[in-house]
Amino acid sequence: MMRTPNPYDAHVGARLRACRTLAGFSQERLGQAVSLSFQQIQKYEKGLNRIGASRLQQFAQILNVPPSYFFEDMPGIDQQPQARPEHAVVSEIDQDRSPVSRRQALELVRNFGRITDSTVRDRIFQLIKAAAHSYGGEEAEAAAPAVAAAPAASEG
Repeated sequence: MMRTPNPYDAHVGARLRACRTLAGFSQERLGQAVSLSFQQIQKYEKGLNRIGASRLQQFAQILNVPPSYFFEDMPGIDQQPQARPEHAVVSEIDQDRSPVSRRQALELVRNFGRITDSTVRDRIFQLIKAAAHSYGGEEAEAAAPAVAAAPAASEG
């Protein structure tokens, strides 16, 4: 008989998974950092096992987030502090429940951060912004000229 995870444990686990992925850690690597197996990390992330306070503090230090990060946007809690700006990306990604698009978004953010050329980074940003707005139709025309002016990837 399968045990249903507690919704709070599942939320904390989902936040752990999103943060771990964004930080570029595998389950195995995070487990090694705290002397656990990757299977135990999986159980934490699925909410099957509850994460103790000291272990949560370890994860927070390793992943460079405050312990409160794991509780942000907790369903059923009325008075929640606002997410800090540096964690807003993870919160936004967490709202999309599709595993494929969440994984793509996290990978996109991780790889975007690796681009060292600020001009290339800015042009990619403008391209993504224009593509996102093209579906809403709001600012597609305004963003399109910036994208059209960007040189091809082989040019620079």
